[in-house]
Amino acid sequence: MVGSAGKSRWGFGRSSLLAAVVLVCLGIGCSDSATVPADAPEGHTVMKDGVPHKPGLNDPVANCATCHGADLRGGANGEPSCFSCHGQKW
Repeated sequence: MVGSAGKSRWGFGRSSLLAAVVLVCLGIGCSDSATVPADAPEGHTVMKDGVPHKPGLNDPVANCATCHGADLRGGANGEPSCFSCHGQKW
C-alpha cells in the first residue's frame, strides 16, 4: 500500500522498493545453481551460464589470464578463449 507521498506503509519510497527488487533479481540472475561437473578444470568451482569458472571471474585479467592467455584469447595448453563465450565483453 502506497500513500499520497509515494511512501509505503513501511516508510520506503517507491524507488527504494524498486531498487531492492532489482538488486535481489540481479543477485539471483548472476548465479547458476548447476553442479560443477567432475571433469571441470581444477579450481573451477563456480558455475556461470552452465560453464565452470574459477572464483574471481569478475576480474578476468587478474584471475583468468594465467591460463586463458594475457589477452584472454586462449591458453598455450588449449584453454579456450574467453571471447568464445563472452563475445567482445572482455
